[in-house]
Amino acid sequence: MSADKQNPTQKPAMYRKIRESYPAIIDHLEALGQSLAEAGPVPRKEGHLIQLAAAAAMQSEGSVHSHARRALAAGATIQEIEHSLLLLISVIGFPRVAAALSWISDDSVRP
Repeated sequence: MSADKQNPTQKPAMYRKIRESYPAIIDHLEALGQSLAEAGPVPRKEGHLIQLAAAAAMQSEGSVHSHARRALAAGATIQEIEHSLLLLISVIGFPRVAAALSWISDDSVRP
């Protein structure tokens, strides 16, 4: 099992490597994310569920993991995360939703 899966709160290895090589870029990226989250009325939990849906649509496994973990940290339940993905079936199709559900079923996401 990778270190990332042993400690789900730890950033993925590639993220840490990019941060080490380009700290200013990651600082700006994180500041942008924070600014966007604070710029409007969407609560943090729902914001991460929206970003989770976009990640599933893009078939970005890393982003699905990241936003599922962040949604959990913001108070979402596993059931809310799963339902958020299931709501996408008519938009992005069953196979993409099934893939996203499989990505959140592993130990790197579930508490």
